[in-house]
Amino acid sequence: MFIRCSAAIAAMVLFGSPALAQGAKPTDPQIAHIAYTAGVIDINAAKQALQKSKSKEVKAFAQDMVRDHEAVNKQALVLVKKLNVTPEDNDTSRALSKQASDKLAELSKLNGAAFDKAYVNNEVAYHKTVNGALETQLIPSASNGELKSLLQTGLKIFQGHEQHAEHVAADLK
Repeated sequence: MFIRCSAAIAAMVLFGSPALAQGAKPTDPQIAHIAYTAGVIDINAAKQALQKSKSKEVKAFAQDMVRDHEAVNKQALVLVKKLNVTPEDNDTSRALSKQASDKLAELSKLNGAAFDKAYVNNEVAYHKTVNGALETQLIPSASNGELKSLLQTGLKIFQGHEQHAEHVAADLK
């Protein structure tokens, strides 16, 4: 239930906003900001897990999330500077940030195994949704080849994250 709810919320956020609604094609500056925001969200969630979790497996997963998302976001910042592009805040990135803030607050009320399970289940749902958005919306909409390539590289990494999260979730049952 929790996974379906999280996925539904994330899907509404990613696809229900005016920036991506009705087949509207986001611009490269909007795509850059959405992708960067999605990475920051996962970094913040992972940092919360590193503080709250007592599980070695959950902590190791969270450390991987921080490392990988920080690395991709660093590459994104280098690219937008090189291209002289200013990432553009938009309805989608603002909605993602709001939903993430609400989720962090919800998770902050949990402890122990309940936190671990909720965090990891949310990670599974979040990666499924973001990976879907990358595949169907962001990568196809990107005009710049270097941005598209970075998004494709990120997608491969994040698909691995999804599988890793599913593995950790199965171990927590």
